[in-house]
Amino acid sequence: IVYIACNLIFFFIVYFRPLEEDLRSDTSGTFKRLMVSLCTANRDESMVTDIHEAQADAQALLEAGELRLGTDESTFNAILCQRNYAQLQLIFQQYAQLSGHDIEDTVKSEFSGDSEDGFLAVVRSIKDQPTFFAKQLNKSISGMGTNDQQLIRLVVTRCEIDMGDIKRAYETKYGESLREAIKDDTSGDYEKCLLALIGEY
Repeated sequence: IVYIACNLIFFFIVYFRPLEEDLRSDTSGTFKRLMVSLCTANRDESMVTDIHEAQADAQALLEAGELRLGTDESTFNAILCQRNYAQLQLIFQQYAQLSGHDIEDTVKSEFSGDSEDGFLAVVRSIKDQPTFFAKQLNKSISGMGTNDQQLIRLVVTRCEIDMGDIKRAYETKYGESLREAIKDDTSGDYEKCLLALIGEY
């Protein structure tokens, strides 16, 4: 919550208006509600788990999705944006046992467009945060050209949090080090700065 709060304050200082205000004006529907919920930073951070509550939430997700006609987006929003990470991992396990498939499959079948992308990002980052960010880094430097804005944002925001885990996940998934990937895609002072931020001088 402190990390998110600091980013919200930074956004206000730079743009002289609350981030939530811009999210409300520039998005709509389910995606808007998801973005605002994440922006308000109301997630439980206790990391306390309860198997009975996990089972109840897994059942609620099942009933809000594939067991009904249409989708109760508010249930997905409330559970995915408010439960702590450890509890959500337990909920995902219980969901798989109840439904016979992964929560990601349900998100893909129940949502579309930006809403699908948003909920999938939440689920994937909770299931394996280092791998999630490794994938985002790879997207920013693979293919034609470099998404410099995304690359810089990812490196700067994660360099003092879990970059060591992300580098290990990157090498495991892509067969090369993040250092090698950055060196192949950047040059000069830009390259040196990125390598310094990831601890690869």
